[in-house]
Amino acid sequence: MRIFYILAAILLIGQLITITPAQAELPLNIEDILTDEGKIKIDLSMTYSNRESTKLSLGEPFIIQTGPTSFITLPSSIGERTVNSDSLVGTIGLRYGLTSNTEIYARSNYLHSKERSIDADGTQNSSSDNRWVDDWVGINYRLKNDDETPAILVFAETAFYEKLSKSQSSFKSAMLGFTTYKAIDPAVLSLTAAYQLSQNRKDGDINYKPGNFILINPSVAFAINDRITLTTGAQWINRSADRSDGQDLGMRKTSTDLILGVGYGISKGNILNFTIQQNMSGRNGAGLRFSWLYTP
Repeated sequence: MRIFYILAAILLIGQLITITPAQAELPLNIEDILTDEGKIKIDLSMTYSNRESTKLSLGEPFIIQTGPTSFITLPSSIGERTVNSDSLVGTIGLRYGLTSNTEIYARSNYLHSKERSIDADGTQNSSSDNRWVDDWVGINYRLKNDDETPAILVFAETAFYEKLSKSQSSFKSAMLGFTTYKAIDPAVLSLTAAYQLSQNRKDGDINYKPGNFILINPSVAFAINDRITLTTGAQWINRSADRSDGQDLGMRKTSTDLILGVGYGISKGNILNFTIQQNMSGRNGAGLRFSWLYTP
């Protein structure tokens, strides 16, 4: 039910803002950057992630990316073992255009995961997890349009609910970032950079702090026609170690991913996107994400 409370809050805020004429419709490959003034967009996605590792685990978390700049963190245990896991994350998001240059948004994530493992002594285990992971709210603002120089958008968001292993926290994580893009018909060149800051939070009797990280994602989108857009890009992340009771869980790590995608415009305001993300260095695993962006 929490997502309906989020929608109600967004609609209430929207009614308090003076409405001005809506901006022109953007082409398919950049249509989802901002929501037109006075309109709502519904963003639904399913993200599948698979990982297998054979090593001495130090309790370092498993990270699943659920959107261009959104992630969830799953804990892991300590010990020497081989682990194979499948995770499915459902995301529902709502976006509302306050003005032609500003939108507010909210999203929630629900997790279903299965893990199979074998320890050094041959003991096999399996476990599953089903839970609401987190809720985020944020704002996007366009500093400048795409004209002689590239467009620039900035965004800020915070987690007003995060489920931990034994407890929950509010407003302990935040992300700041920007996106810049330049349309050179039929291609769009873009760059997104963001920094996520996490504060200490209480998880049962433990003081836990997720690692801060920097994300850089250059990409290019190519419009095949008025309905189909192909995208390709790379993503680099530099993440500090998580900390538990003042002790590092592992070390600072960097990783590089290859990202490929295709977007299909079913009709005006109705877009399907499919993305494949394959790790190239720094960590194991791959992910598939299917999303539907709909404007009522």
